[in-house]
Amino acid sequence: MSFEFLLGSTEIGLIYALVSLGVFISFRLLDFPDLTADGSFPLGGAVCGVFIYIGADPWMATFLGMFAGCLAGAMTGFLYVKLNILQLLASIIVMMGLYSINLRILGVGHYVMNEANRIVGTPNLSLLGSDTIFSSLPFDESIAQYLIILGFVIVFWILLNLFLNTQKGLALRATGTNQRMAKSQGIPTDGIIILGMAISNGLIALGGSLFVQTQGSADITIGVGTIVIGLASIILGESIFPTKRIWSIMFAIILGSILYRLFIAFALSNESLKSIGVGTEDLNIITALLMVLALVLPKQLKKLSKNRGK
Repeated sequence: MSFEFLLGSTEIGLIYALVSLGVFISFRLLDFPDLTADGSFPLGGAVCGVFIYIGADPWMATFLGMFAGCLAGAMTGFLYVKLNILQLLASIIVMMGLYSINLRILGVGHYVMNEANRIVGTPNLSLLGSDTIFSSLPFDESIAQYLIILGFVIVFWILLNLFLNTQKGLALRATGTNQRMAKSQGIPTDGIIILGMAISNGLIALGGSLFVQTQGSADITIGVGTIVIGLASIILGESIFPTKRIWSIMFAIILGSILYRLFIAFALSNESLKSIGVGTEDLNIITALLMVLALVLPKQLKKLSKNRGK
């Protein structure tokens, strides 16, 4: 495996670390089964891509993509707490709606640039030749990408840790642990759920904003399997690095995301596996096998250690 290939895999792992932190907030802290991720990831990419395409500042475009994800997450929370729609169903409704919205957003770029007479949905938007946040550094763009994405992950890991130890953050964690008990203690659980879902999907959309800038295009299909990747990273991180403190759990998730991408890269580039016909079309089955190993292996190791102790 070449250094460039290793660097690229680690870079994608860092982008999905932001996604995994977002999924961690909804699934682990709020106990909210949220499928909005598959829509908010391409939403962030679409909004960011359109603004970059029309010549807006790429940093502003990146954070506007994140803000769009916050709105999508807040909508999922609103459907659940205000309209009493089941959590899973609420997220599916928003995810379905976002597919059409993302198509329309991607079509806005051509309309604004007078390349189309009206706003028509389009499945992709090329950003080749456009300035991105990675174009601002004076050295090699591949190194710039890695450093900036690493900076985003570190900053948001620190910010999340600080937030989750504030009064609001502790209220969010209490709501996820026992919503009825939290409500009896005077915590405004409805608002906390909407806030948590907004933060969760904002991080996921931020990952989408960074992803389209590394790939050079915004595409409607980039969200497929986002939630699976996020869950796989969480499971892998928690299995390999079991810990109790919130900051170390999030750090383990970041490492889990990087390891997940490295395992995938190794499986797809390994000559022995290639010789038996394993290729890029087997990505999903490799992901499934990794999740099974991450879930089963720690339990088997514990059983083995107990048997040795006896």
